[in-house]
Amino acid sequence: MKSGYVALIGKANAGKSTLVNVLVGEKVAIVSPKPQTTRDAIMGIITEADYQIVFIDTPGIYKAKNALSQVMAKTAETTAKGVDLILFVLDGHAGVTDGDIETVKRYSDGKIPMIIAYTKIDIMPKENIPADVKRLYDEGVTCDVYPVSARKGTNLKKLVNAIVERLPEGEKVIGEDIVSDKSERFMIAEIMREKILLKFDKEIPHGVAVIVNTFVKQDNGVYDINLDIICEKANHKAILIGKQGAALKEVSSFARKDMEKFLGAKVFLTTYVKVKEDWRDRPSLLSGMGYGKKNS
Repeated sequence: MKSGYVALIGKANAGKSTLVNVLVGEKVAIVSPKPQTTRDAIMGIITEADYQIVFIDTPGIYKAKNALSQVMAKTAETTAKGVDLILFVLDGHAGVTDGDIETVKRYSDGKIPMIIAYTKIDIMPKENIPADVKRLYDEGVTCDVYPVSARKGTNLKKLVNAIVERLPEGEKVIGEDIVSDKSERFMIAEIMREKILLKFDKEIPHGVAVIVNTFVKQDNGVYDINLDIICEKANHKAILIGKQGAALKEVSSFARKDMEKFLGAKVFLTTYVKVKEDWRDRPSLLSGMGYGKKNS
């Protein structure tokens, strides 16, 4: 059989997490239209009779502005060096830029095979596809390009077949019943952060972290979950809580519903908002929150 590790590399909001979730068939990474949604390397695993693909979804590539984004950039760089194939995810809807071409060339140094998933073709003019592909080849990019739509399922089978063809022969590297390397506790924190990303605008979502204090399944099957939402400023805390707690109640309700769907059980959720000024630039706090660690 074929088996191996595949790193998804690309700019923030290129569609990496959505693509992994659809290919794996389960939610293994949170999704939002904002940069910095994915902060850590997250595995999503497909296991079939004749192949196993271990996808590693990485943080988006962009200029680091603080200690957290430096950790995220290092995670992407390190992940790309230890895999069997790089799947470069390029946002087709946004079009091919000089920066995209530069980044593709940086990762396609010949040491590790690469293919390009050209995403979001369901929301862009079809005539742009051949023009963008031609530009890539004219600029010296030699790896194969697969136009895909994760939402519509377009060309995903072709993409998977192309990935499998390039993987080495070998046994399964992960147990066949496992679809992600992340714990339920990790995913609960990520679901809460996803809802904050979707509800709040501007800088607030980027300055938020979620810490799960209690994650216990009671005898009656209900999960008791207590978590802290960490923000950077007192006025951010006020916005997150809202008038008479309305904003916090709303986002917590949305999160609880997704948590129950993910866990397959009822959830009793308690949330608090706390301020830790400039936590994204404090390495000791980042380490305590699990950023940059291999296991979460």
